[in-house]
Amino acid sequence: MTYDEVMQELERLGNEQTKMTFLRHGAMEPLFGVRIGDLKKLVKIVKKDQAIALKLYESGNSDAMYLSGLTVNPKLISKETLEHWVAQASWYSLAEYTVAGVAAESPFARELALEWMDSPEEMVATCGWSTYANYISITPDEQLEVNELRALLGRVRETLHSEQNRVRYTMNSFVITVGIYVEELREDAMAAASVIGKVHVDVGDTACKVPAAADYIAKAVAKGKAGVKKKTCIC
Repeated sequence: MTYDEVMQELERLGNEQTKMTFLRHGAMEPLFGVRIGDLKKLVKIVKKDQAIALKLYESGNSDAMYLSGLTVNPKLISKETLEHWVAQASWYSLAEYTVAGVAAESPFARELALEWMDSPEEMVATCGWSTYANYISITPDEQLEVNELRALLGRVRETLHSEQNRVRYTMNSFVITVGIYVEELREDAMAAASVIGKVHVDVGDTACKVPAAADYIAKAVAKGKAGVKKKTCIC
């Protein structure tokens, strides 16, 4: 498939109901409204051509940008490209999933996560927290900077409720991720979850809810899923 053929297929797969759902969640035009499951049908085809995968993100079309994140090789992507990507992520799906997933599996995961966390731009900062959380989920504990993670948990405890909207959401998710995947810091994460309590995030005209961090961690532990690292965080 050529780039133009991929775009034509995305247009064919789009539907108005899905598009309206994405728009309610904060997506911006242009987009066709392609379900994630349908995007994944194109992954094997696009993965054969890194140039097409990168070009899809440059299209500015939200569906194509998401597909780019599913198909690009994170080990080959440059730091400059990731910095460009995060600047173009116009809504949380692209920031927290597409860019964060690829960045987390790139050689620049920690470096960019820490840089982005400090950004005054909401989507950049939320991408930073999501990138680090994703990185934790796929990285063996012995390769993690435990003291750095402990300090970040402290930062969440002190600042979460004064942060921007989606940043509050990904900070809360960061606590959950540490509690589930890093055994040494599980008690620290539970303590942070207790301090932050209920997290209020404006999710717009949707049924989405913010998970209670302590409950989420406890359920994962009870199900025997704690400490089991993912093979990939790109989804």
